[in-house]
Amino acid sequence: MTAVSGHTAARAARRLAVASLATVLFAAGVTATATPAYAASDDEPSRQGGATATLDGLKTYRQAVVHEGGEALTTGAGLFEMAVDGGGRLQTYGLDVDNPTQRHARYGETDWGRTSLHDNPEAGKILWILRHSYPQVDDLQALAKTARSGKLSPRTAAAGTQVAIWRFTDGRSARRGGAGGGGAVRVEAADPAAERLADHLERSARRMAEPRASLSLDPVALPRRSGSALGPFTVRTTAPGVAVSQTPGSGSPHARIVGRDGKRATSVRDGARLYFDVPGGRRAGAASLTVQAATKVPVGRAFTGVGGHARSQAQILAGSSRSMVSATADVNWAADGAIPAVKAEKNCARQGVGLTVSNAGDRPFRFRLGGREHAVDAADSRTFMVPVHEDQAYRIPLTGPHGLEKSFTGVLDCATRSAMPVTEAEDDEGDVTLRTATVGGSGAADAAAVAETGDLAETGAPGTPLIAGTAVGLVVLGAMAVLFVRRKNPDDGGVQGG
Repeated sequence: MTAVSGHTAARAARRLAVASLATVLFAAGVTATATPAYAASDDEPSRQGGATATLDGLKTYRQAVVHEGGEALTTGAGLFEMAVDGGGRLQTYGLDVDNPTQRHARYGETDWGRTSLHDNPEAGKILWILRHSYPQVDDLQALAKTARSGKLSPRTAAAGTQVAIWRFTDGRSARRGGAGGGGAVRVEAADPAAERLADHLERSARRMAEPRASLSLDPVALPRRSGSALGPFTVRTTAPGVAVSQTPGSGSPHARIVGRDGKRATSVRDGARLYFDVPGGRRAGAASLTVQAATKVPVGRAFTGVGGHARSQAQILAGSSRSMVSATADVNWAADGAIPAVKAEKNCARQGVGLTVSNAGDRPFRFRLGGREHAVDAADSRTFMVPVHEDQAYRIPLTGPHGLEKSFTGVLDCATRSAMPVTEAEDDEGDVTLRTATVGGSGAADAAAVAETGDLAETGAPGTPLIAGTAVGLVVLGAMAVLFVRRKNPDDGGVQGG
């Protein structure tokens, strides 16, 4: 394997200098408790449904050279493979050449707006490349003829396709301002045929619309007054049909999931609306529904790391076998009083996490967030924006009456460049893995490194703590501000998450 050049060391010094400027926070320990109307959780925002998978590694690749800041880094470029939870395989290309991947990282399907593509006007050209190159075009002789590249193998075709994609992600500044200037990234394939394919794809690419999610439920959390039909939850899917069931262990065993006609729903199609039919006399409670399907995930869907792997390089789907996809949604209900629901979503455009607090009750819902007391009026909704720095882990706790304790955790990864240094390694099976030099590939190692380096969220004005409490082995201090915007309708397409 080609050794990492001095370019990595230079980038490491720059990134560690940036990371050292961050003020770190004291992470809160949150006890999971619940009342019938308030389900406690520890949620990763942005998971709205679809496929979840484990990264197997970079499988079909050749070399590429990344030029940045007068330095050059040789790295593997090509197709990654993932194993889908519940069955199925995915092939993906990386989106951020400057970001690492973590071995065996967990990934979840998501929208472009929650990735580094959120502000990329040329994101649709990447979809065109995916649909007009390998592996979607598996006739390599015809592809080579079209590209005038010379003979292509699966490895060189994958390398050329990956290089073309990186030119529309990390290489945007190079095309606009000239190669090598102002920190621009220029990527080229080491193999001549792969390089000619990349040039052809870059020249030919046209903008295309973002593909739909394989499966989702909208909304993901809903508060309602007690009644016979609580909803609706709208199913969105590319599958011909989906199975419907109550989420195991979600409570309210006597509740039924029904369609608009009031009949029990066990399988539905795209656009279906689902409700919980709750037996009379159950004045308060909580329930959760799950929809599942086996389908091919649409080419061009984005995948980002979840949980402890949130920093792992974002991916974009190049091919899918028939795979298991799923989505869940929750409902809380009560006869009177405050009836809250909390949803969260990473917001790359606003560089933070939006928490939408809805109240379907007849009294204000009072809760504590950011070290301050807040309230959402009856039949109202408000969205609180929590600023978070790029590549920084966060835990956002929210506490309320009757034992309500929720926390939302994750890492904000919205840029094409990591704040951590990158190295390249080859595993026991010969697969190339890009990884952070100080963190490595395991979740446990990541957690230890985070605690040691203080890589936690920091934003806002000093003296306004957002996150405070005690967490075993994590003793760091900092501050964060909470900003909010008001929104009247919790289901009108505003900030959401789950």
